[in-house]
Amino acid sequence: MKRKPEQSKPWAGRFRGKTDPQVEMFTSSLTIDRRLFRHDIAGSIAHCRTLERAGVLTRREADKLVAGLKQVEKEIADGRFRFTAAHEDIHMAIEARLTDLVGEVGGKLHTGRSRNDQVALDLRLYLRDAVKDLLVGLRRFQESLVTLARRELSVVMPGYTHMQRAQPVLFAHHLLAYVEMAERDKGRLRDALRRINVMPLGSGALAGTNYPLDREYTARLLAFPSVSQNSLDAVSDRDFVVETLAALALVMAHAAGALVVPGIWVRRVAG
Repeated sequence: MKRKPEQSKPWAGRFRGKTDPQVEMFTSSLTIDRRLFRHDIAGSIAHCRTLERAGVLTRREADKLVAGLKQVEKEIADGRFRFTAAHEDIHMAIEARLTDLVGEVGGKLHTGRSRNDQVALDLRLYLRDAVKDLLVGLRRFQESLVTLARRELSVVMPGYTHMQRAQPVLFAHHLLAYVEMAERDKGRLRDALRRINVMPLGSGALAGTNYPLDREYTARLLAFPSVSQNSLDAVSDRDFVVETLAALALVMAHAAGALVVPGIWVRRVAG
């Protein structure tokens, strides 16, 4: 059974008419959250297996859903997926397409789950991957600075204090200062990663779920070392996002100093 976009809205039963297209465009977050598709599908596959473990889904149903989710992921990755504003967000877009592919059993995937804990999970998965990539990037940045410092070991430049030239320093010494800054940046990101790496699924909309879901099992499937302890906090917490952004602000400040200040000095000397 295929479901129309309007039928896929969780609140559609409260209204007789269709949603105005302008309202759909205004409320849709797909232009931003479509980048979460791989994380949303990974979370859905783990939730599917958890539902199977709880006896909510049969093995056959779970296998069918997992195969459907993987097909949806491939369609999006290949650029063949048709996004529409009527689906509001990436979660509904994926679920609607999944139901098109597998039929009514697609509606069972949302059992024991809310978009509240679903988006909290997706965001943590996305940010976890992003921070790990950033840590690798910072390491490479440090290696580049060390390589440049070794190559230009004999270059001398003016050192500044209070916006004035103070003492001559080695250009290498200047570069290695930013290696130290990047090391602190990595430490802040690793510290934020500990708080990102908490599995919120199973919190429901705000008060948990009545289904016997093994949250530790879900966490293992998604490589989370711990699960959230309070459902209200789990669905509302965005501290880890703010904390990561604060760390990234310092990363950008340090990167700007490492790349821009020597460049200005070199251009002045060359001129």
